[in-house]
Amino acid sequence: MISEKFLMGRGRHELSNEEKQVLEDGIGSVLHVAARKQLVRAGDLIDTSTLLIDGFVCRYMDDREGQRQLVAVHVPGDFVDLHAFPMKRLDHDIATLGPVKIACYDHRTLQGITERYPHLTQKLWFSTLLDAAMHREWIFRLGRLGAEGRIAHLFCELNVKLEMVGMAADGRFILPMTQPDLAEASGLTGVHVNRVLRSLREKNLLTFKAGEARILDRKALEAVAEFEPQYLYGSKSD
Repeated sequence: MISEKFLMGRGRHELSNEEKQVLEDGIGSVLHVAARKQLVRAGDLIDTSTLLIDGFVCRYMDDREGQRQLVAVHVPGDFVDLHAFPMKRLDHDIATLGPVKIACYDHRTLQGITERYPHLTQKLWFSTLLDAAMHREWIFRLGRLGAEGRIAHLFCELNVKLEMVGMAADGRFILPMTQPDLAEASGLTGVHVNRVLRSLREKNLLTFKAGEARILDRKALEAVAEFEPQYLYGSKSD
């Protein structure tokens, strides 16, 4: 079943009831996958695309020594690899962070949707453009921000994305990421991440313990992160 989370923000309020039903009927299978499992391997031929219903998924790349760099973190409602439909192969890996529930769409089904439903196709295309906007923001974060700014920006982004799907309130949310995961998403070492989290905690900006994040001063944390949420298209007016 299509999660209501898929319909929150990101321009999806404009979908008609018919288009929602098309998405519902197009699901080929629904899978439950355990934490820390690979969903897609770079270079493999892909004939399905994945809608994340519950849980967290990351996209990542490995260097020649096997060191991982996270390039995206996905939350419920995200089409994780919709761009695999035209590309057929990905240049990165996809894995679960915690346990997930995913809906799989055969590319033949997506082909039929693009041929018969132009407005729905536009909204699916919007999903891939939104991914590109987030990638640009991650490039800015890694290229121009210091260590505190990088970590702060990641938590600010996840807070807004999870608010959109009803999974964050008052700056609190569950996040199945470890300090090594945060390091791989921020271009830092695990030791450096530990120091940054301690500094942000001592400044009463953010705490992150046992997979639970709590933003203590949202405006101040966003200032450290130079964070502006417009690129996430979270509201109906965006």
